[in-house]
Amino acid sequence: MAQLPTVEDVARLAGVSRQTVSNVINTPEIVRPETRERVEQAVRELGWRPHASARRLRTRTSSTIGIRLDPLPRGISGAIQDRFLHALTEQSAERGMRVTLFTARDPLDEIEQYRSLRDGADVDAFVLTSTSYDDPRIDWLARERIPFVSFGRPWGAERLDDPDRLWVDVDGRAGTALATRHLIGRGLRRIGFLGWPAGSGTGDDRRAGWREAMREGLPELSDADLDALAFEATEAVAPARVAVEEHIARDPELEALVCVSDSIALGAMMAVREAGLPHFPVMGFDNTPVAQAVGLSSVDQHLGEVATAILDLLMGATGRRVLPHGSGTDDAGHRLITPQLVVRRSSHLAPVEEADGTEPGDHTRKEDQ
Repeated sequence: MAQLPTVEDVARLAGVSRQTVSNVINTPEIVRPETRERVEQAVRELGWRPHASARRLRTRTSSTIGIRLDPLPRGISGAIQDRFLHALTEQSAERGMRVTLFTARDPLDEIEQYRSLRDGADVDAFVLTSTSYDDPRIDWLARERIPFVSFGRPWGAERLDDPDRLWVDVDGRAGTALATRHLIGRGLRRIGFLGWPAGSGTGDDRRAGWREAMREGLPELSDADLDALAFEATEAVAPARVAVEEHIARDPELEALVCVSDSIALGAMMAVREAGLPHFPVMGFDNTPVAQAVGLSSVDQHLGEVATAILDLLMGATGRRVLPHGSGTDDAGHRLITPQLVVRRSSHLAPVEEADGTEPGDHTRKEDQ
């Protein structure tokens, strides 16, 4: 049986010392780029993989990232969590890291899980999801100086660029603005927004994008006009369906809807079709598999880019270990990912020129169904 390559084999092929190979694996930022490239090329040629267990003993780290497995959301949005966890786990493995999932009843119980995992040296860092205003989890981790990145802004924080509170988020405001501008570009004017009840940082941000695009593209509309076009539903298909049925009864001149999520949008699609409006445009947010199956135009969050940005903030762009809290190399301390509007013909949104007369850029994609 062929003998597996060793670190000495890598060092010999790259023309460096064994310690240099170790530095490239564990602290690549201290190695000159040209030397690092030679070592990485030798690793690829030989197919060598560092011994993870030995490295953990040597560095006194677990090479593990912890993340809470949220309860399955109502509606169809659970697929978003699955896609994000898959992307994070896959990209972590490429850096020699593992992802461990745990459950918690509520944010305070989640903090207790953090404490237990930290005290047992079971994880090196945490990734938070489902952030809220004045989130106690973020405050606790920052105070304890435990490495973490939140997927979602620290809503309500005094400074969103606080280096103790690293975060990655999708620009929901830009996403709903893309959807709204596309509808305006098709000549529509009475474009409603169906969102979550006020108080959700993410939901409020997405509502703001719709409102800004409406103000920009339809300046004749007053604040009262925009208020009348916006309404709410909880995150599930049935409540959204009822909300749209009631709104159409009050405002039969409504021409289109931008929705805060695909679950909400699916309920809206059911309502408008039952109302005898089969060509009524509905736009979702999340680009779930259900959206593709039913031909719903939607905003894609680029969750692979989110996972990459999270690991970059935790470990550096090429790092293979978690950096100590507060020692990140990213001056901004956060990343805001630009989403992409996916337009599907079967939801009656055939490609057209944008409102400014130009073709859609990289943030709009067309799909035939």
